[in-house]
Amino acid sequence: MGFSGAKAYSNMNAVTGVENADPHRLIQMLIDGAIEKIHRANYFMDEKNIAEKGRHVSWAISIINGLRASLDFEKGGDLSVQLDSLYEFCCATLVEANVENNKTKFDSVLDVMQQIKSAWDGIRDQSLQQS
Repeated sequence: MGFSGAKAYSNMNAVTGVENADPHRLIQMLIDGAIEKIHRANYFMDEKNIAEKGRHVSWAISIINGLRASLDFEKGGDLSVQLDSLYEFCCATLVEANVENNKTKFDSVLDVMQQIKSAWDGIRDQSLQQS
């Protein structure tokens, strides 16, 4: 199988994964996607590929804004407010990191997103019991 065949297979697996995912898993996938895009932006910054860096930063910001939009402030209460603030920080810091080519700022966003991921992964069983 050539590269295009492998890419098509990968895309098919991603679509199938989304179609079969429960709401908790969808959020996990979005968080993972944002983390992956930030890593890619960091890589392209190191490679001095400004266009690809910017594309991946924009993609990460779009994913994080999607996570923000999914927050339920009625059910989530203070936790939703705190997550909203963290997501806002991440988006603003990604813009700064992109403009400044600042690896430390990319890393600070990665740290926040990894902590959110860890917490979200830790409540999977509880989330499934409530469904």
